[in-house]
Amino acid sequence: QVQLVESGGGLVQAGGSLRLSCAASGRTLGNYAMGWFRQAPRKEREFVAGINWSGGSTRYADSVKGRFTISRDNIKNTLYLRMNSLKPEDTAVYYCAADTRGLWLLNDYDYWGQGTQVTVSS
Repeated sequence: QVQLVESGGGLVQAGGSLRLSCAASGRTLGNYAMGWFRQAPRKEREFVAGINWSGGSTRYADSVKGRFTISRDNIKNTLYLRMNSLKPEDTAVYYCAADTRGLWLLNDYDYWGQGTQVTVSS
């Protein structure tokens, strides 16, 4: 079992920045790919960013490329998402996820956190 707890969400003005964190427990985070997803009101959950077990490979949704950066600290068992130049359309609940089956390139993750709210005001 992997337990994931997100933090760092909040209210920010457009153009501002936030850093989300996801603390993992239960298993060693460094064995698994990790990702961030988000779900806006009345929309389906969507992929935001993913990172492989070592941090050497990342991928992003086109909508956040160049503004968001995913990273990880396997010693601290923590995943991060640095969000810059935030826009109102980035408003959503952000979830971190872990892939224990090797399917992260298919956006197929099997463990999820509870989410943290990010609200960007215009």
